[in-house]
Amino acid sequence: MLKISVITLCKNNEATIADAMRSFQTQDYPNKEHIVIDGASTDNTLYIIKQFNPDILQSEPDQGMYYAANKGISLATGDIIAFLHADDIFASNNVLSQMVSAIEQENSDAAYADLEYVAKENVDKVVRYWHSGEFKPKRLKYGWMPPHPTFFAKKTAYESYGVFDTSYRIAADYDLMMRFVSKPGFKLTYCPITAVKMRTGGISNRSFRNICQKMREDLRAARTNKIGGIVTLIFKNLRKLGQFFCR
Repeated sequence: MLKISVITLCKNNEATIADAMRSFQTQDYPNKEHIVIDGASTDNTLYIIKQFNPDILQSEPDQGMYYAANKGISLATGDIIAFLHADDIFASNNVLSQMVSAIEQENSDAAYADLEYVAKENVDKVVRYWHSGEFKPKRLKYGWMPPHPTFFAKKTAYESYGVFDTSYRIAADYDLMMRFVSKPGFKLTYCPITAVKMRTGGISNRSFRNICQKMREDLRAARTNKIGGIVTLIFKNLRKLGQFFCR
């Protein structure tokens, strides 16, 4: 049975961290570990985390979320690595089982699924629905990408293709996924389930300045990974419009 490492990054998330911790603990997949990287929270976040007794907990100042993510990857002992952000929850208690099964059945390097954007105060209220669909390499040029919170990759992929590039402030997840899936022979599988409920209000769309920064970094990532350019960026943003009308 493959072991899965779920990494949660947090800093001053006392309002939502218990939901994320509980969401991991209620997963029915037995061979799992929870790694929590806390950026030296000054509220009750750390106290709440300790009530759930995660497998690995580190709390110290860091240089940002991607530094923290790379720290979590370095600590992971699982065959598969996934992320559960402090504001997010798994959509059901068998998400890990289904994602691991998708990777095993297809002998894939990674798997991904669908994502629900939900209201900050009510995770049952769906604001947007990200239907990923099947992966086809030619779709990358037209702005297609899997939702990173649903991206489950084998640790060997990180060892082969690298971790998060910390020169990105907002779009290192896009760069990482494009770096992985654009490699010849990399096998990616779509698992047609809703894997994660993600609360709205993330860093990438928190302000107009962040939106502009995100677009600049997305364009850089597309060009660096030889996926495309301005056209890719335009289609990538247009795809978001359809998410408001799904479901």
